[in-house]
Amino acid sequence: MKKIVVSGKTIEDAVRKGLKEWDTTEDRVKVHVLERPAKGLFGLIGSRDAKVELELIPDPVEEAMQFLRDVLRSMELEVKMELKGSKDEPELHLFGGELGMLIGRRGQTLDALQYLVNIVANRYSDHHLRIVLDAEHFRERRKKTLEELAERLAERVVRTKKEVILEPMPPQERKIIHSQLQQHAKVRTFSRGDEPNRRVVIVLR
Repeated sequence: MKKIVVSGKTIEDAVRKGLKEWDTTEDRVKVHVLERPAKGLFGLIGSRDAKVELELIPDPVEEAMQFLRDVLRSMELEVKMELKGSKDEPELHLFGGELGMLIGRRGQTLDALQYLVNIVANRYSDHHLRIVLDAEHFRERRKKTLEELAERLAERVVRTKKEVILEPMPPQERKIIHSQLQQHAKVRTFSRGDEPNRRVVIVLR
């Protein structure tokens, strides 16, 4: 925990000094009063300033971003990081060269890193937080690929009248397949098996 001890004529003055030094707001700190101000003899001799300790409340997303920076540094990757999305649904987008190793086969490395980023963030959050981690718009490209795959396989099911079982996929990718074919007139989808080998099945309605 990051802490600082600050003095001032009053408790409020001391807190303001600390906030200014950290360039933060009062809702981001815990205030512990160490010494209250005291007037000395004749209001001058022996007077004592207030002394407070400010403790910075960690921001879940900032902690997750710092964790990610440390990982990228250890991998010797020069990556630009951008925070997008909303406060409740933050997205971390990575840009730079040589991100293929960060994405991995069909995004498996990126998914694993996203999992770790969320563990770090939720360690500091008072409510469940889900951060989406993306690299060079991989998620968007992967979504389009899966939607096209779903349509092709649906056509095969209609043509052959035989069910199609896809390879195991993480929950977010299975959701894309289900959503794409939800309104399809001739096929329906469901999931079969246990994680991490759960698969989407496409069958005739």
